[in-house]
Parts: sequence; structure tokens; C-alpha cells
Amino acid sequence: MNKSYKFLLLFSLLLILIFKPLSGAVMDAGEELEYKVSFLGIRIGTIKMTIIGQEKIADKTVWRTKAYIDSREGIPYVALHAIYESWVDQSISYSNQFVGNTKFMSYDWVFQKILFNYPDNEFYNESWYQGQIKYKETVKTKKRWNDGSSIFYLARQYVDSKKNLVVPTIIERDTSTTILYLQGKREKVEIDAADYPLKSIYFTGKGNWKGLYGLSGNFEGWFSDDDAHVPLKAKLNVLVGAVTVELVKWRRNNWSLPRAN
Repeated sequence: MNKSYKFLLLFSLLLILIFKPLSGAVMDAGEELEYKVSFLGIRIGTIKMTIIGQEKIADKTVWRTKAYIDSREGIPYVALHAIYESWVDQSISYSNQFVGNTKFMSYDWVFQKILFNYPDNEFYNESWYQGQIKYKETVKTKKRWNDGSSIFYLARQYVDSKKNLVVPTIIERDTSTTILYLQGKREKVEIDAADYPLKSIYFTGKGNWKGLYGLSGNFEGWFSDDDAHVPLKAKLNVLVGAVTVELVKWRRNNWSLPRAN
């Protein structure tokens, strides 16, 4: 093997090591995270967050994610089912497209679609119910927006940034902000899925909007203290009061719960 070839081989290996994606990065195709939602210690529902993989929208590669939200059978006054899809930018800082289907109580499904056209500084938002248009509008804006699903991944991406973020957020037709106080505070947290305390990064925030089932206002969360930043536990405010969201099942490549010392 001549010297020039050896040098080329060594240089190629260095490039691979330098630019190889970090293992345990936030976005991992095939990830499935399932959470129980509890009110006063009573389980009232389930949330399942999935990362389907990468797709292209208008020649742009994005991450496609899907969320399933379901109330527990037999719980009165909270019958709810929702499926949300979000196409998250590679930067994991804003959404490129959102599709939502929501069914509340005995009502039919409500469909919503948002297309973000950033080159033209606008987004298109429409909603349908029982085959009829509820609204259809084009909104001019120069901001980069997050929907109710994509902000789940933005928070994971920046939870250890030690910054306070004001994130433009759209929930149905409500164009407002989500404030994230990300100070990188380390805490031990306990969940029922583990018989030992876990390493976590704690943060707080505030939703200046009203979301699904009255979700709004102050919230707090504990994400895994590793590169994956998997949400382990959160406390939120909804119509019935304060609820707790806690990880119960997970599927993610080469990841396990981070045991605290």
C-alpha cells in the first residue's frame, strides 16, 4: 500500500469520525414512547409518540412523527381520541406540515391540515367537520412555527441549552407562543416503570394558548439526562385540573432508562 493511498484512507476515516451522527441523538427512526395520563392518581388516558422516519416535502428532507392520544374507556366526560402527524424540520426547531384528526365525546372526527410555506412567508390552515369546511385561511407570517406535536421534539432538542425560548406555536387557529425555561437543572426523578431513581434534566414552561382538552398555562417536565432527552415525566394543566404524564413503555435503538447514582 503506497503512502498516498494510506494518507487518503486515514483522511477518509477521520472524516467519518468527525461527521458521523451522534448515537442517541433526539430523532431516531422507529422510536415509540408510550405514556400514561393520570388525574389524582387515577389513570385517565394514554399518549403514544412515534418517529416514523425521514420523508421529503417539496424536495426538503424532514422527520415525520405521529402521536396518538386516547382516553381510558369508562372514564366519564373525557372521551377523547386524537391522531396528530407533524413533519419536523431537520433542525428540530419548527414544523413544515401538520395533520390532525380529533374526536371528542360522541361527536364526529374533526380534520385539520396546516401547510407552512416559509419561502413565501405564509401558512395555509384548514379544518373540516362532517364533510363541511369549518375554516380555510392563509396567514402571512415571517416566523417559523411549531404545532402541538413538533414542540415535543423541540423541547427535547434544546432542554439542555440553558436558555429561555419563546417559541411561535399554532394550536388549531390560535397563533401564540410557548415559553420554555431551559436552565439545564439536574434532578433525580422516579416513575413507576423503574424501581430506581433516574437521572433527568428538569425544566418549566408556559403555553400561552388553549390546546386539546383545555391544555394551557404552566407545565413542568423531566427529560432523560443523556443525548436522547427522552421525556420521562411531566405535569400539565387541563380542563379537569393538574394531570401527570409518565413514561410506561418505550422502544428506541440502544437506549435504556438512565439510572441515577
